[in-house]
Amino acid sequence: MNLLTINPIAFTLGGLEIHWYGIIIASGAFLAVMWAMHEATKQGINSDKVLDMVLWMAPFALIGARLYYVIFELPFYISHPGEIIKIWHGGIAIYGGLIAALIVIIIYTRKQQISTWQMLDIAAPSVMLGQIIGRWGNFMNQEAYGAVTSKSFLEGLHLPNFIIDQMHIDGYYRQPTFLYESAWNLLGLIVILILRANGKFKRGEVILTYVIWYAFGRFFIEGMRTDSLYLFGSIRVSQLLSVILFIGAVIIMSYRHKNKNVPDYTINK
Repeated sequence: MNLLTINPIAFTLGGLEIHWYGIIIASGAFLAVMWAMHEATKQGINSDKVLDMVLWMAPFALIGARLYYVIFELPFYISHPGEIIKIWHGGIAIYGGLIAALIVIIIYTRKQQISTWQMLDIAAPSVMLGQIIGRWGNFMNQEAYGAVTSKSFLEGLHLPNFIIDQMHIDGYYRQPTFLYESAWNLLGLIVILILRANGKFKRGEVILTYVIWYAFGRFFIEGMRTDSLYLFGSIRVSQLLSVILFIGAVIIMSYRHKNKNVPDYTINK
């Protein structure tokens, strides 16, 4: 039986191969930025401030995502230093990008005298949207998948045939962990938007809810993946970081929620 898999190359332009991965990642980033600019305007912040911040943030987030990956695959890159800059060969980590982006946001908002917590609350739903869309780039590349499974298991999830076929990799069907994470983030985004609309948050609690939600789901999804980065050869780095972020965000959120000096989250309708 010949399985119909999707060509990762969308089209060729003047000899340059344009990959679906790049198109999907760029589309997710564009929509995320547009939404963040809209949210900023509703909160009385000039949308140009968000755009300026993104222009600073984008290159550093990319560097952070790559550096994070390289650090935990250091023996290979010490032996092959020329591969460090070749991100088109694969090897970027979303946690590294998020950490770098956070640093840029903190520095930028302090220089612009904007509330860091407010800007993080604005960014959180947009980041989730970008992640929801971006994981489908992994789908196109047939990467970030899980352990070997059966076709009947995938059919039992009521997945369309194009997903089942694309998850047939190197002769085996694989767990679609990209899909699990995309769906988990979609559910989390819906929950956050509902709670936000019902006035359930104080300032800073949108971003903290995102961290708690994402870290919780990522811990279990990471345990299913076959391409994890490891610490000391046995500890999955993303699982360890997920635990730290989850506990830290819960503690901070509990403190801020009880602190009467923390303002409520407000947004102009």
